[in-house]
Amino acid sequence: MTENNESAVKKVERRLITPKEIAAFAVTSYGLNNLTSFVGATKQYFMMSYLGLSGKAYGLLGTVSTVWDALDDPISGIIIDRCRTRWGRLRPFLIFSMPFWAISSILFYAVPNSFNSTERLIFALVSTIIYGIGFSYAGAWELLLYNITPNTNERSTLIATQKFVNLFTWLPSLVPVFVDFVPNVTNNVITQPKVYSGFSFFFVAIAMAGALFGFFNMRERVTIASKEEMNNVGFFKSAKSILTCRPLAVLLISNFFGGIKGVGGASEDFFWLNCTGRLSNRLLCSLFTGIPNYFITPLAPKIIKKLGLRTTAVSAGIFSGAAYTLLYLIGYKPTGNYWLDFVIVTVGLTVCGLPNHIMGVCDPLLKGDMYDYLEWKNGIRNEGIVNAVSGYVNKLSSSVHALLSGVVFDWIKFTPQKDMFGNVVPHTDPRVLQGIWGIFCLAPAAARFGYGLSLLFFNVHGKQKQIMLAELEEHRNARTQAKMTELNSDITENSNA
Repeated sequence: MTENNESAVKKVERRLITPKEIAAFAVTSYGLNNLTSFVGATKQYFMMSYLGLSGKAYGLLGTVSTVWDALDDPISGIIIDRCRTRWGRLRPFLIFSMPFWAISSILFYAVPNSFNSTERLIFALVSTIIYGIGFSYAGAWELLLYNITPNTNERSTLIATQKFVNLFTWLPSLVPVFVDFVPNVTNNVITQPKVYSGFSFFFVAIAMAGALFGFFNMRERVTIASKEEMNNVGFFKSAKSILTCRPLAVLLISNFFGGIKGVGGASEDFFWLNCTGRLSNRLLCSLFTGIPNYFITPLAPKIIKKLGLRTTAVSAGIFSGAAYTLLYLIGYKPTGNYWLDFVIVTVGLTVCGLPNHIMGVCDPLLKGDMYDYLEWKNGIRNEGIVNAVSGYVNKLSSSVHALLSGVVFDWIKFTPQKDMFGNVVPHTDPRVLQGIWGIFCLAPAAARFGYGLSLLFFNVHGKQKQIMLAELEEHRNARTQAKMTELNSDITENSNA
C-alpha cells in the first residue's frame, strides 16, 4: 500500500463519535428492538390462536403483505436518498414513520369479535401493510450507522454496544408468564388476548421514547452527494450497478437462508406450550440461554479483528447449524424425566445460540462494507436505493418464509386446543408434538448452514478492503474541499458585490 493510502486509512480510523451518540444509537435500537421482538415472537401465535387464522390464511397474509412491501420499498428508498433537511438526511424518518408502526403494532393484538373469518383476515392484512410502511421508513435510522462515522472500528464499537444493550431486551420474554398466570389470578376478567393487547401499548411507548431520544442526540458526518450529483447518476444507473454488485448478491443469498430461521422462531411459543406444557417455560429457558452472550458480545469486535469479518461470520453460521442439527437428534424428551429433559434442551439451545450475537455484529458490518464498496464503484452513497433493491428481493424472500411458517403447521396437522374461556391449552398428539420439534430445530439448522456457506463468496476483505477504504477517504476529502472552495467563492463574490 502506498504512503498516501496509509495516510488516508489513518484518517478513516480517527475517532469521531461521542459517548452520548453511542448511547443514543443503542437506546434507539433498544426501544425498537423490544417492539419488533414482541411482534416477531407473538404475532403469528396470537393471530392463529385468538384471531382465528388458519396456517394457510396466515401464510397468505404474509405473502400478500410482503409483496406490497416490495412495491413500497423502491419509493421509500428514493425518498430517503434524496431527503435533505436541517436535521440531516436520515434522522427525520425516526419521527415520520412513528404513527405507522405504533398504530399497527397495537392493532395486531385487537380481536374484533363481530368480524367473520374473512373480515378478520382483511383486518390483519391492513394492519400488517401499515406496519410494513412504517418500518420501510423507520429502517432509515439503521443507515445512520454508516453515516455517523466512516471509521469501521467505530462502527464495530457501535454495533457491539447496540447488541450488548439489546441483550437486556428481556421484557418481551415476560409476556408468556403474564399470559399463563394473569387470567388465573383475575378469574379470567383479564383474558389472554387482553394481556397481549396491554403489552402492545407498553412496547409501543418504549419504542417511541427511544426514537425521540435518538433523533435529538445523533448527527450525520459522512459527506453525501449533492442533489445534482444524485441526478447525474440517476436511478437506473444506480440500480444497474447494484444488481451487478457481487457483495450485495452474496448478502441477499445469506439473508434468504437467515430468514428461514424465522420459520423455526415462529414455532417457539407453540413448542413451549405444547411440548413442555407451559408457555412460561420460554422465559425460564431464556434466563440461562442468554447468559453467555453477555460475555461473547463485548468480545465480538476483538474476534472479528483477529479472524477477519468474513471468516468470523462463516464460522459462526456453520457452528450454529451443526448445533441445531445435533439438538434435533437428541430430542426434547431424551430421558423421560421432565426437569432433566428441560435442562438438556436449555443447554442445547444455549450452545446453538452462542454465535447469534457474533453474527448480529457481523451482519451490519458486512452491509457497511457493501455500502462502501458501492460508493467506491459509483462515487456516491445511495443506501436508500440499495435498500429498495435489496428490500424488494428480501421481501419476496420473506413472502416465501411467511408462507412456510404457516403452511408447516398445516403439514403436521396442527390445530390449537382451547378451554371454555377461549384460553389455549397444550396439545397431546405425539405426532403433532414431534412435528413442532422438527420445525423448531431443523429450520434454524438449515438457515445457519446456508448463511455461513454463502458468505464464503463475499469478496470485500483483506488487502482489497484496505485499498478501497483509503481511496474512499481521498474521494470524500476531495468532495469536501470542492464544497469549501465553492462556498468561499460565493462569499467572495457577495463581498465584491
